[in-house]
Amino acid sequence: MRVGIVVAGGTGERFGREGGKQLAPLVGLPVAAHSLRAMSRATRIDAVLLVCDPERVDEYRRGAIAPDLGSPMLAVVPGGETRRLSVTAGLAATPQDATIIAVHDGARPLVEPGVIDRAIDELEATPGIDGVCVGHPAYDTVKITDGKRVTGTPDRASLWIAQTPQVFRADALRRAYALAEAEGWVGTDDASFVEHAGGVVMMVEGPRWNLKVTVPEDLEVAEALLERRRRGEI
Repeated sequence: MRVGIVVAGGTGERFGREGGKQLAPLVGLPVAAHSLRAMSRATRIDAVLLVCDPERVDEYRRGAIAPDLGSPMLAVVPGGETRRLSVTAGLAATPQDATIIAVHDGARPLVEPGVIDRAIDELEATPGIDGVCVGHPAYDTVKITDGKRVTGTPDRASLWIAQTPQVFRADALRRAYALAEAEGWVGTDDASFVEHAGGVVMMVEGPRWNLKVTVPEDLEVAEALLERRRRGEI
């Protein structure tokens, strides 16, 4: 069984708009609904669940679950104050017979089902790895600083920008989050938890326009891209 978890547990403090980003309207649907619909329509996904702000579970049930989902909806799960706690809540609600777990940010509404399918195919076809992270090579020069002063410039040839979906063998992801909980360790994405636990994660290239809605102007960009997709231009 392959399960997709859409994580929409954040409060969107950087978004700076009442109600946050996950339920902000975007081309007729809340932002998180676009992410959930794409996950449910991936042919490799058997069931999906949504992790959300614990104070807004009913609101997410009403607004984020589109009527035209593909895969069955398992649950809407209250998340926690951190990503670790939110994903842990999602894992607890995931059936124990799941073999593959795909995690996607609710704030990445432009993901396409084919990207999710391709990441799962890469994982299942590659022995010896525990996860696959969608992203793209870093084209910008990246600076290391001690606040503002530059202390180094890493070779960008080895750098990638991580996105979601990120897909994992279920046992590896569960072990990684259990270890992080025991240690009190906090990562920045799901792949970092698996890496911290000694797992092997591979990058696969996805489209650069799989952006994360973080600030209000990102909605304008996402709307323009969705309109171009509707016209078949991307």
